[in-house]
Amino acid sequence: MKKTTTLPRHPRAESLRIREKLIEQFENHVVATAGLIAHGRGEAFDYLLGERTTLNATKAMTAAAAALLTAKNAVISVNGNAAALATKDIVKLAEIVNAKIEVNLYYRSPKREMGIKKLLGEVGAKEILGIGKASSARIPEVASERRRVDPNGILAADVVLVPLEDGDRTEALAKLGKRVIAIDLNPLSRTAQFAHITIVDNLVRTLPTLTKIAKKLTAESEEKLQKIVSSFDNQENLGEAIELINQRLVKLAEKGTYLTPLEESEI
Repeated sequence: MKKTTTLPRHPRAESLRIREKLIEQFENHVVATAGLIAHGRGEAFDYLLGERTTLNATKAMTAAAAALLTAKNAVISVNGNAAALATKDIVKLAEIVNAKIEVNLYYRSPKREMGIKKLLGEVGAKEILGIGKASSARIPEVASERRRVDPNGILAADVVLVPLEDGDRTEALAKLGKRVIAIDLNPLSRTAQFAHITIVDNLVRTLPTLTKIAKKLTAESEEKLQKIVSSFDNQENLGEAIELINQRLVKLAEKGTYLTPLEESEI
């Protein structure tokens, strides 16, 4: 694949770099065709948020970090898009919060499993669950290949981080008594609504920030971390995220135009 050359100051430079990563990993059998469509849908919501990490998202990240740090058996569920866009950050976060990493795919194939395993292994992941026959357990009420999980990973987990997830599995995991943390740019999605903690932000911004917050919180007591988790209200959190989108839409309507963060910073 011949990569597109983008200017550093191009208003959509970062967006184009992300798209190129996805296309590259699509050709490497990591990203599914549907993953390309899903990315475009998420990017549209990112425009509405102003392509920035909001205070609302940061509060959710703090609750998520506290939940991961107090978990007895935390697992980070990884699909093709997450592996392609946040390979290093997934591994770093797992190290900080002592979480396992498990591959879980809607469109499952040996090529995709091994492609994701290779990506994660190249940046230091020592153990990757959910590959091949290791995904021998089944989640009830999930019809897709997402139902296949590792009995030593997601099935046994008490806290599961599900970046870029589908709603039916999020709902099923919650019904199994697991605390689900979602990263979803769409606060109206079933994933966002069924999760216990939803970070309404772009995955590529969330994971580095979440890792930093988690590292800082490692110095806090178990009692304080539990208090952070118990005081978090996801319905209130989602309501705030929707209101932020509404406020931005009003501003955009008044301007009659859209400015990227780079363009707004130059005004």
